[in-house]
Amino acid sequence: MLGWKFVKFQPSEYVMKFRSGKVIKEGVGLSFYYYAPLTSIVVIPVSSIDVPFMFDEMTRDYQTVTVQGQLTYRITDFRRISRLLNYTYDPRKHRHLSDDPDKLSQRVIHMAKVQIQKHIEHMPLKEVLQSSERLAGSIRQELRVHEELEQLGIELIGLSILAILPNKETLRALEAEAREEILRQADDALYERRNSSIEQERRVKENELNTEIAVEAKKRQIQEAKLESERFALQKHNEMKEEQLNHDTLLEERKRELIELAVANKKAEADAKAYELTAVMRSLEGVEPALLQSMTQMDMNPDKLIAIAFREMAENAEKIGQLNITPDLLQGLMEGSSDHMRTTKERRGDGWK
Repeated sequence: MLGWKFVKFQPSEYVMKFRSGKVIKEGVGLSFYYYAPLTSIVVIPVSSIDVPFMFDEMTRDYQTVTVQGQLTYRITDFRRISRLLNYTYDPRKHRHLSDDPDKLSQRVIHMAKVQIQKHIEHMPLKEVLQSSERLAGSIRQELRVHEELEQLGIELIGLSILAILPNKETLRALEAEAREEILRQADDALYERRNSSIEQERRVKENELNTEIAVEAKKRQIQEAKLESERFALQKHNEMKEEQLNHDTLLEERKRELIELAVANKKAEADAKAYELTAVMRSLEGVEPALLQSMTQMDMNPDKLIAIAFREMAENAEKIGQLNITPDLLQGLMEGSSDHMRTTKERRGDGWK
């Protein structure tokens, strides 16, 4: 039939059939006949749309970084988006009549760029390079409640930042700085190991010195204990000597008292003998000496008497003319003297004094 066409769409496409400015049929994956001169067809994708992006931004310390990523969105309000953008479809050429569908992705990317720029311009370079995941999470939350996306009837499904890269000069400088930092950390680790080794050696020496100090302290305690024991023994010895001296002093005092007593007794005895002799001598006053001599010769041994006689003859030798002493007389005197000496010894042997 002239002017009538048949068209069929995929399940991933939302189709709206317009005639005279009114929707007469809409749905997903429709197929229908239409009169080409009076019918307009709007086709809106139902599936999610992946849009990569890459743009440059300036950090707080005036360093340029390149942000690479991808966002995913889908259209949720088809009538609203069809009123804001031209999604009219040409079934014969199998394409949209305008470039508004492509502009939609750019509009979503611009929204994401604005949000990313708001964060990056307040962050220094090193923080930006290390915060891609945190930055992506913040941007994702902000775009999900973005007013313009809601007005377009678009839902953000996901946003990821794949890389944040500085320019080549800055990257080389950062690499050199990182290399120097790594080398410095390696040197610090080496110094730390050396310091740790020195510290361990110091601790070992300190422990050895503490051990020696403890040993010396124990030796000093032992020496003090020995000295204390010796002092105690010496004290006991001195006490014993003092007791012995006290005992000897007491004994000597007793001896002195005994001697004094003995002296007193001797003196008394001597006084008694002197008194006795004095009394005897007084009684013998006026007695003839010859009588006294005769009294003393009474009970005297014959040999002694003979000796006295010889002594008297010797004293009166000038008066004696001639004296004859026979051997018999001398022999008799000798025998008498021997008998007297033997009798004296026997008496001493029997305990006589």
